[in-house]
Amino acid sequence: MTLIDRRTAMLIAICIASFLEPLATTVVVVALPAIQQATDATFADLQWIVNAYVLTFAALVLTGGALADRFGRKLIFQTGLLAFLAGSIVCGIANIPITLSIGRGIAGLGSAFMLSAGLALIVQDFHGRERVRAFAIWGVIVCAGAVFGPLIGGLITDVFGWRWIFLSMVPVCLPLLLLTHWSTPESRDPLSQKLDWLGLGSFTAMFFVLMYVLIEGNALGWTSPIVLALLAATVVLTVIFITGQLRQSRPMFDLSLFTDRTFTGASIVAVVIAAAFFTLIVYLPLYFQGVVNYGPTEAGLALLPLGVPLLLMGPVSGRLAAVVSPKLFLPLGLLIIASGAACIALMPQFGIGVVYAGMFIAGIGAGLINGELSNVAISVVEPERSGMASGINNTMRQFGYGIGIAGLGALFGGMVVSALADQGRDFAERVASGDIEAAVAGLSNADAARIAADTAFINAFSTICFVAAGIAAVGAVLAFALIRKDRPTEIQPSIALADRNG
Repeated sequence: MTLIDRRTAMLIAICIASFLEPLATTVVVVALPAIQQATDATFADLQWIVNAYVLTFAALVLTGGALADRFGRKLIFQTGLLAFLAGSIVCGIANIPITLSIGRGIAGLGSAFMLSAGLALIVQDFHGRERVRAFAIWGVIVCAGAVFGPLIGGLITDVFGWRWIFLSMVPVCLPLLLLTHWSTPESRDPLSQKLDWLGLGSFTAMFFVLMYVLIEGNALGWTSPIVLALLAATVVLTVIFITGQLRQSRPMFDLSLFTDRTFTGASIVAVVIAAAFFTLIVYLPLYFQGVVNYGPTEAGLALLPLGVPLLLMGPVSGRLAAVVSPKLFLPLGLLIIASGAACIALMPQFGIGVVYAGMFIAGIGAGLINGELSNVAISVVEPERSGMASGINNTMRQFGYGIGIAGLGALFGGMVVSALADQGRDFAERVASGDIEAAVAGLSNADAARIAADTAFINAFSTICFVAAGIAAVGAVLAFALIRKDRPTEIQPSIALADRNG
C-alpha cells in the first residue's frame, strides 16, 4: 500500500468516528418515548439520558486533547473508540434509566477522546491544501451525523427496536479499530506537560452539579435547602476552576483568550446557537410523537426541514463569510434562528404548518453560522494557540447544549406539571416525556384528558420556543456589540481542537 492509501484509510476511519459523535447525540431523541415506555423513565430520567453524553463530552474534550498529546494520539483515539463501544453496549442491554445514563456517559467520554485525538491525527498527517480538503470532507460528514441522526434513529427504532440504536454501533466500531490500527502511525507532543487534574475535576464537578440542579430542580423545589446548597457549590467550584486556570502556565482552558472581544463574542455565539437551536432537536421529536402521534421514523423525517438547511447552507456560508464582516454575519444568523424559533412558538394559534416553516428558517440561520463560527474563534489568536481557541469554542457549544436541554426542560416540565396538577404528578410526568397516548389510555375521561394533555404540552413547548428565540436575539445583540468590524487575519480552521501546542 502507498502512503496515500494509508492516509486515505486513516481519514475514512476518523470521519466515520466523527460521524458517530453528533449521531449519538441526535439518534436517541426520536427513541425517547419508546425508552420511556420500556424503562418507565420520568421526564428527568430522559433528560439525563441525553445530558449524560453531553456532560462527559463537554467536560473531557480538552482533556482528551491533552492525553493525546502526552500519551499518543493513536492510543487515545482507539481508547475513545473502545469506550464508545462499551458505552453503547451498556445502553443496549440496559433495563433501567440509571444504567442507560451511565452507558451514555461512557460513550460521551469515548466521543471526546475520538474527536480531540482524531483531529490531531489529521493535522499531524495532512498539510497545506490536502489538510484543507481533509477537513472539508470531515466537516460535511460531521454535519451529516447531526442532520440524519433522528431519521436513522427512527428507522432503527421502528424496524429493530430502540436498543439497536446503541447495539448497531458494535459492527461499526470494531472494523474502525482494525482500520485505525493498520493505517494510523503514532504521534505525540514531546513538550506536553502533566495533566491539570484540578482544572479537570473542578470543571467536571461544576458542570455536573449545575446540570443536576436544572434537571431535578422542579422535583426538589427551587428554594429547597438542597438546591440552594448545590447552587452555592456550583459557584464555589467555578471560582476554584477559574483561580486554578489563572495560575497555570499552560492551562487547559486559557481564560486570557477572553480578553479579545471578538473571541468572547464568538464564544457567546457558540453557547447561544447550542442552547437556542440544537436543543430544539431534543424537544421537537417529543412534540411530533406525543401530540401529532407520529411514529419514530415519521418523527425523524419531520425533522429534516430543520436539518437539511443546516447541511446545505455550508457552501453558501463560506461564500458569504468571505465578503460580509463577522460582526454582521454571526448576529444575522442568530436573528434568523430567533425568527424560526418564534415561528414555531406560534403553533397554538396556527397549527403544525408554522412548526415546519419555523424549523426551515431556524435551519438556515444555524447553517449560515455553524462553520464560520469556529473560523472566527480561532482567527483572532496566534497560530500556536488556535487549537486551544477551537477547543474552548467547542466546549462552549457543548456547555450551551447541556444548559439548554436542562434549563428549557426545567421550564417545560414545570409548566406541564403545573397545568395538569389536578390530574396527578405521574400523569403530568408521562405527558412531559411525550408518552401522551399511554398516559390517557384506560382513563374514564380519556377524551378530556387527551385534550388537556395536548394543550398543556403545546403551551409549554410554545413557551420554551419563545425563550429560545429570546436567547438567540440577546446573543445576536451581544455578538454585534463585541465582535470587531474588521475581518480577523485568517488562520486555517482545520487546526480545530488538535494542534494544541502550535
